[in-house]
Amino acid sequence: MIRTITFISAMLLLGACAGSQVTRVQPLAESADVPYDNVLVIVLFKSFDARRYFEQDIVKQLQERGVRATASTSLMDTRTPMTRQTFQAMVESQGSDAVLVSQLVSLDTTAKMKDARAKSTYNIRPTYYYNVWGVELTEYVEPPLMQLNHTIALATQLYSAAQQEPVWGIESRTELSLDYDERGDLSVMTQEAKVIVSYLSRDGLLSP
Repeated sequence: MIRTITFISAMLLLGACAGSQVTRVQPLAESADVPYDNVLVIVLFKSFDARRYFEQDIVKQLQERGVRATASTSLMDTRTPMTRQTFQAMVESQGSDAVLVSQLVSLDTTAKMKDARAKSTYNIRPTYYYNVWGVELTEYVEPPLMQLNHTIALATQLYSAAQQEPVWGIESRTELSLDYDERGDLSVMTQEAKVIVSYLSRDGLLSP
């Protein structure tokens, strides 16, 4: 449970992102029936909300390239079993010719304490003397902050619906640094989605 919560926090918080390092773990198979123009997107996280956010970002990136795409979470709810039969039924109902599957490979987290920056306020007021001002300085020092450093690795594979086997795969590794109490937006997911879809396009898997 701690692993899941930490991962979701890392994906939903905006920290100092060093960018994704991508490795092709399965080059495009010569027998692949590319290109694809109707993709079912499946993200395998424990949190339904995290799956939904990430799938929507990937679908948006695919649609911007003119590819039809469907998020699996748009066809199910939290009670729907995540089984092969469930996803096969989605492929048939949507007429998908490919299935994109992304899942967590590893999550490494380290924590360290760092001193908070002092905050200063100045109160400037005139005096009875010409061109002389009184300055009152007040400093506020907050308690030390806990900084979390995450290394997140995601594995993404594209399956041919007709061949029912993977034809391409990458692994992306992203580093995040953020404060424990920091709250941000979904930029990390959006960036990961852009990376995945850009590699799909670059390697010739998507219809032009």
